[in-house]
Amino acid sequence: MELHGGGKAPPDSASIPTSNLPPDNVPSDNVPSDTVTSSSVPTSNGTASSSTGSNGPASNGRGSKTGSIGTASSGNVVADLTDEHYLDASDLDSLYRADQRSAVDENFVVSPPPDGIAQSIDNDQLIGPTGRPWPDLPEPPPLSEHGPALIIAMCNQKGGVGKTTTTINLGAALAELGRHVLLVDFDPQGSLSVGLGVNPHTLPASIYNLLMGQDISIDEVIGQTNVPGLHILPSNIDLSAAEIQLVSEVAREQTLLRLLEAVRSRYDVILIDCAPSLGLLTINALTAADRVIMPLECEFFALRGIALLTDTIAKVQDRLNQQLEILGILGTMYDPRTLHSREVLERVVQAFGDQVFHTVIRRTVKFPETTVAGEPITTYAPTSPGAEAYRSLAREVLARCRVS
Repeated sequence: MELHGGGKAPPDSASIPTSNLPPDNVPSDNVPSDTVTSSSVPTSNGTASSSTGSNGPASNGRGSKTGSIGTASSGNVVADLTDEHYLDASDLDSLYRADQRSAVDENFVVSPPPDGIAQSIDNDQLIGPTGRPWPDLPEPPPLSEHGPALIIAMCNQKGGVGKTTTTINLGAALAELGRHVLLVDFDPQGSLSVGLGVNPHTLPASIYNLLMGQDISIDEVIGQTNVPGLHILPSNIDLSAAEIQLVSEVAREQTLLRLLEAVRSRYDVILIDCAPSLGLLTINALTAADRVIMPLECEFFALRGIALLTDTIAKVQDRLNQQLEILGILGTMYDPRTLHSREVLERVVQAFGDQVFHTVIRRTVKFPETTVAGEPITTYAPTSPGAEAYRSLAREVLARCRVS
């Protein structure tokens, strides 16, 4: 029989030195490889030198066999001279794992939530991406009548955390559930308007004209979208002048509230996309809102800004809007593959507890694509994980607000 190294096996057991054989009452498998003294084994490239141990170098530079009945130089390979193959230790491990998997009860497998990786800890409980048990979020029943609307401000003074993306897609997901939703673009950049296919540079009128009390009706400014039940109140760069012009107005903090009261009875939910600042426009949005959602990118700098934002909300609650409540903190741009994202989300849950939404929005390339397409992800990629995540968020928002 030929060895893998190209050498010839001993013709019979008589050629094996008896001094190297284990005692009769000890299995040969239990003999450590490093205690066997190897003999010279002829190979196609020469003769490997005799050495004690399993890690001695071969004369041909590839590592030697350690003996006629010993192991190869690598501790992961077992040589069986009675057969014509080697069995790698990784193969043994995979066979063991396959045997273990076959013993698992198939009924124990549960589907994870669409927004994150969940782990089952027993037959009845599912752990969500925030490390807490995943709640039951049934689809809410349809409404027989609409209004008055619950006003929710999407607020975070840090830019690029997903406020506009969340406003668009949460609104579209709520509309899928039969709610009448109005999206208010309260950012001078007009990103919400662009994200729904509205060109802010060609608007005949915007929310700025309404805030300045010009002779125009709000119905002339509200526009339709490609999602049934979803309307938009657009804005453009003109809104940046409103922050300066409102300074001299009486009760300037309630300007947006007076504007939205005219249409509150038509809608079930009004979502306000705030500017990335804590200026007068954001104060107007917080004064008009019943609830506030704080999107939080799972990144350290965004985490630092939450403390400042909660201080601002507390001042608005104390001085301008005692009904204002924090609806929840939403983790966005979450990447479970990175340790930093997981650590930030864990710290937020430790600090704010149940105020953190169970739903987490994971990072995906689909969101930038929807901006170019000018439509929500629920219509652009309705079966994508991002769309399912916002549908889950919509059910969670309704469950928390009891808008049903």
